[in-house]
Amino acid sequence: MAQLRVPPGRAGRMKLRRSLGAARRGADLLDQKLRILRARHQELSEAERVAREHWHRRLGEAESWLRRGLLLGGEEALDALARTRPAELEVSWTSTMGVRHPGRATCTVPGRQPGEPAPPNTALVHAESAYADAVRAAAEYAAARAAARAVGAEVLSTGRRVRALRRHWVPRLEAALARADAALEQSEHEDAVRRRWAATPQRPPPAP
Repeated sequence: MAQLRVPPGRAGRMKLRRSLGAARRGADLLDQKLRILRARHQELSEAERVAREHWHRRLGEAESWLRRGLLLGGEEALDALARTRPAELEVSWTSTMGVRHPGRATCTVPGRQPGEPAPPNTALVHAESAYADAVRAAAEYAAARAAARAVGAEVLSTGRRVRALRRHWVPRLEAALARADAALEQSEHEDAVRRRWAATPQRPPPAP
């Protein structure tokens, strides 16, 4: 925690009051931000859960069709289909309270090109289509997970800042302001006593 540097007298008290007001307003604003972030994080976490379940379902379906295809055609059926068709991924970005995170991911899986051999059995045809769906679902899940993690990290960071202000910085400023008020009051009281003493007529010493 930074060391408080307070000028003496009324200037120091005024500075402390301004700092305390700014700290309280900052804490209030961070509280508002934290509420919004928490609500958004809850939404994104639910979206992540749904996307994960969707991906697992699609992957399970693809693996099921693949097993059927291998039972029908054997492993050599896959060798006949060996080729490279890279998918294309496009991610749109958005922000929540200044936190940049993925908004949506669109994955395009190229279809079979003319002249490429077709799967040797129907099960592998279904497996090919199911794996394409699984890849698209995986991209959506990855984007949802990244968004939830980014906003979740900001929730933790903002929460720490709020606690630092509420539990440490604001009480320190309040204590310092109370000390400054007491010191200034004491100083003013002493000045008043000195003024009264100076204004009191002094009696001459008694004659010997």
